[in-house]
Amino acid sequence: MYFPGNIKLLRKRRNRTQDVVAGELGFSRSTLNSYENGIVVNPTIEALIGFSKYFKVSIDTLVKVDLTSLSESQLSELERGYDVYVTGAKLRILTSTVNADNEENIEVVPLKAKAGYTAGYNDPEYINKLPVFQLPFLSRDRKYRAFQIDGDSMLPIPHSSWIIAEFVHDWRDVKDGSAYIVVTREDGLVFKVVYNQLRKQKNFLLRSLNAAYEPYEVPVNEVVEMWKFINYISSDLPGPESTQDQLSKLVMQLQSDISQIKASAGGKKKQLP
Repeated sequence: MYFPGNIKLLRKRRNRTQDVVAGELGFSRSTLNSYENGIVVNPTIEALIGFSKYFKVSIDTLVKVDLTSLSESQLSELERGYDVYVTGAKLRILTSTVNADNEENIEVVPLKAKAGYTAGYNDPEYINKLPVFQLPFLSRDRKYRAFQIDGDSMLPIPHSSWIIAEFVHDWRDVKDGSAYIVVTREDGLVFKVVYNQLRKQKNFLLRSLNAAYEPYEVPVNEVVEMWKFINYISSDLPGPESTQDQLSKLVMQLQSDISQIKASAGGKKKQLP
């Protein structure tokens, strides 16, 4: 049981003393010390519930998961509420790598490795073979990965650019009109502007920046990973956007708005007696 080490770790991460935590939980410092050092082998149900509510971590996680083995980004996600035992999500620990200083690497998925990513995204052997690097200006409590994109669907971001992206745990947080790396079972790895339609239609609408490409929908059960666009690296200098390109984007947006208005109006008519 990992309970003693876990509550000690969580307390220290909050910079709280034993006196403070014990007082807030309603028992003595010596009792808390006994829990943290494993002197009390079987904590009471009341104590487990108290610690679970205090740290906002499920009892299952406090007892069954060795939190000291998790990376900084995994601990931060847990503390922000992404506890699989609480949310009911399927347990899948994101496969990751660290450097000699135990800092998380940014794994690189080049074009030659792109085809195998859908099958290998949660395979430690596959992930460990990917190139890695560090970017010191990125937050340590987030998980990042770099993906090389191909094609012209996201111009002015050019072919072969490297997309730096942040792992998205909860897909309900996907924001309309933001760019994401979307990993799907059918199409593999794609880079698109995403619109969140989970609440009504249980899917995502994917749109390209290049107006020559039609938007399309992807059912949520076809998606295996989402990575939010943070930055990109390219050796090509994008040229100024032409007036024609701007007009094409404007027309595409107007067409989308009109379609949504029609769909909304049609839904209202069906509800009339």
